[in-house]
Amino acid sequence: MQIYLDVLRVIKRGVEKPTHIMYKCNLSWIPLRTILSSLREQGLVVEEAEAESGLRRRYRTTEKGEEVLRYFGRAEEMITVEELRKKPKGRPVLGGIPSET
Repeated sequence: MQIYLDVLRVIKRGVEKPTHIMYKCNLSWIPLRTILSSLREQGLVVEEAEAESGLRRRYRTTEKGEEVLRYFGRAEEMITVEELRKKPKGRPVLGGIPSET
């Protein structure tokens, strides 16, 4: 799911061309095609042909895609805040285990 969200975030930031999305998300071509197809089928992104060539494709997020990003962004914030509350104070934490210093 994290990879799908990464692809959505990259597209929302304005990276529209498949090759650029692939590089920004550190994916190879076949997995990216699968992810883009799934995102399209779910109505989270739309594929558009470039005006000048008509062959090259560009992607943009839909309102539904942006809603998904907002939802998971709020969830990540809540998890982060909760994790910060759980950390012991005054003792360094290494790898999630309090050290004996």
